[in-house]
Amino acid sequence: MNQGFQEQEYTKRINLSIWARLGKYMLAYKRNLWGVIFANICIAIGEVAFPLLTRYAIDTFVQQNNIDGLLPFAIGAAGVAAMQALMTYLFVRNAGRLEVLVSRDIRRKAFGRLQELSYSFYDKTPVGYLLARLTSDITRLSETLAWSLVDILWAVAVIIGAAGAMLYLNVTVALCVLAVVPFLMLATSYFQKRIFRQQRIVRRTNSQITGSFNEGIMGAKTTKTLVREKANLEEFSAITGRMRAASVKAATLNGIYMPCILMLSAVGLGLVLWQGGIMVAEEVMWFGTLSAFISFTNQFFMPLQQLARIFAEMQSAQAAAERVLDLVDTEPEIKDKPEAAEKEGTFFAPNKENWKPIVGRVEFKDVGFAYSNGTRVLDHFNLTVEPGQTVALVGETGAGKSTIVNLLCRFYEATEGEILIDGENIQDHTQIWLQSNLGYVLQQPHLFSGTIRDNIRYGNMDADDEQVIRAAKLVHAHNFIMRTKDGYDTEVGEGGNRLSTGEKQLISFARALLNDPSLFVLDEATSSVDTETEQLIQEAIAASLKSRTSFIIAHRLSTIRSSDIILVLRHGQIVERGTHEELMEKGGYYYRLYTNQFNSERQKSLLNK
Repeated sequence: MNQGFQEQEYTKRINLSIWARLGKYMLAYKRNLWGVIFANICIAIGEVAFPLLTRYAIDTFVQQNNIDGLLPFAIGAAGVAAMQALMTYLFVRNAGRLEVLVSRDIRRKAFGRLQELSYSFYDKTPVGYLLARLTSDITRLSETLAWSLVDILWAVAVIIGAAGAMLYLNVTVALCVLAVVPFLMLATSYFQKRIFRQQRIVRRTNSQITGSFNEGIMGAKTTKTLVREKANLEEFSAITGRMRAASVKAATLNGIYMPCILMLSAVGLGLVLWQGGIMVAEEVMWFGTLSAFISFTNQFFMPLQQLARIFAEMQSAQAAAERVLDLVDTEPEIKDKPEAAEKEGTFFAPNKENWKPIVGRVEFKDVGFAYSNGTRVLDHFNLTVEPGQTVALVGETGAGKSTIVNLLCRFYEATEGEILIDGENIQDHTQIWLQSNLGYVLQQPHLFSGTIRDNIRYGNMDADDEQVIRAAKLVHAHNFIMRTKDGYDTEVGEGGNRLSTGEKQLISFARALLNDPSLFVLDEATSSVDTETEQLIQEAIAASLKSRTSFIIAHRLSTIRSSDIILVLRHGQIVERGTHEELMEKGGYYYRLYTNQFNSERQKSLLNK
């Protein structure tokens, strides 16, 4: 059902509302935040105090050739230095904690949203996009929040303090320094706009690179069998080439921008030396005051340079912030009604005591489904299934088989008509109520890293070992499990790669049955297994589906002969309906499909003898 993915473009400049939202994550840790703010203010006060102390020392002790009071002065200066060291420690400690805590909270928020999103979101969103959001983007964001944003306070405090001190010491010389500021602001505005544009390209391309890594690793076997190594490398080189071009352009702009700032700082210092030197020569200003102005000039432009750096980092990080918040703000396409959620709970807070048991009568009433682009997949579909009946769905690719079960499971929402379970519209209940009563076995089973026991128990973490073993025996998985070295404690590997496809399928069956579901869906669950394993699964299906309403998407038609209802679908419409015997007697489309497949399998069987 993947209709393609188009990543949103972001074109705005610095958006303060985004940073205000992100600032709320820091407000959750006010103690650390206030510690950072207090430390920064104290550091700024200390940095402004040092040039004044130097001025006093030169004018009082050096020029006057006098050491009276030098010891108390030295002790006071040492105290200011000690305070600077202590405040620096507090700043680093609290900012470091903020970075870790904020990063954790944003990741938890984003991952929590991923748990809420509908199946359709994952059907159309690349894995690489999500990985980039949850890893590099959030790391970049938390670093900027914890270190760069709080540095703004320090920079502003130092600038205000230095400017105030200079104006207090001598207005004329102070104005020489301040005259450079407008030129600095113009340079910043010109360069940062262009740097920002390149940084956005870098972040967007980074998602594509992460996706390429994921596909390259997951599809390594296919790459080897198709000898696609060179072509894959060329495609990957093209993506990294775009990222390199944007990164180099951004670095080049930064390389021009920073010397411009340094040159303007040097101009300001030159003006101080020129005007201050004249005043010292005319004995209007003392050497101590000139020395303080030189220090204040450096202090004044250093925070301005830092503000420019922080501004550049914010521009770069905003590209990450926009994408992270876009993920956090993504609304599930399927939402439960408020009254249903209040009664039955949510995925994170279920009210199981209010869950109505499912008997298993399923009705599709004039159900239709179309994608947002208008493509229709299902049209005026009607079906009634009694409790305990098994329905097999047969048809060519795109006939609507998966759509029917996905609508029943509320992985997608019907655009027309209604689906009833036990006479009640499924939209009047919550998704967790429905899906907790559902057993779903996929064509390509997915196992999680861990043991066989962990994977069977995945759907019901409260199940004990006896229940796990009973479920494994029910699907005939117990024997092969006990033949492994560690039995139920055997590690399955990433994605279950240490097991065969058939073994993974049997474990996924046991996992689905462990929860004792009222509804069961098998999505071509036997198409990827050998004949012997298929026989085991068929025996398990026959034993486990007796009291459950079941839907089977059939690939091998020989596996559905005992189904109560067989639906033959073409273009979202039911073209034939009946039992296996009834459809064979008709001699229609199902008869031709079954006969052709039977003959094909028979020929393969003869060739293998």
